[in-house]
Amino acid sequence: MFIYRARKLLQSVESRIRQTVFRCVGMRLAGKVWLGRIEWPNRPYCVSLGKGAMLDHGITLLATSDRARIVIGAGVYINRHTILDVDELVELGDETMIGPGCYLTDHDHAFTKDTAPGAGPLIVEPTRIGKRCWLGAHVTVLKGVTIGDGTVVGAGSVVTKSLPPGVLAVGSPARVIREL
Repeated sequence: MFIYRARKLLQSVESRIRQTVFRCVGMRLAGKVWLGRIEWPNRPYCVSLGKGAMLDHGITLLATSDRARIVIGAGVYINRHTILDVDELVELGDETMIGPGCYLTDHDHAFTKDTAPGAGPLIVEPTRIGKRCWLGAHVTVLKGVTIGDGTVVGAGSVVTKSLPPGVLAVGSPARVIREL
């Protein structure tokens, strides 16, 4: 029991130190948040976290441009090894839960048969996840998708098109299988 409490105390102190460092470099934190050992964002000033947000270990917040905005609502939980890859906007609504190993992005690369994928310009469309959503483990959400409030996306799904509020969606590409 002592070891468990000591470990929790150490994690709490580490989180507070990370909060202080990230605030000093421009990340916007609305009150107390929990920050595990996240990948150091290259543009921390592009990130805002709502009160009570929890980011577990191994999260990567990748802002690929100065205009990027990563908006994480209050009470959001993001599980381990999730990547938010943002050029313009990825927004997570309050009390949303993101499973481990997810990938969320707002862009992809334009290319033709004569050009390499990295040589073309980015195609960017904002991605928004509503309030009280749940994305299972290893879900991929692509550019331009809006997921309505209260929607659940099953593990391993690839969301290529917007989903309405209050549904369960699964598959690759994800499709609605029932209302909740």
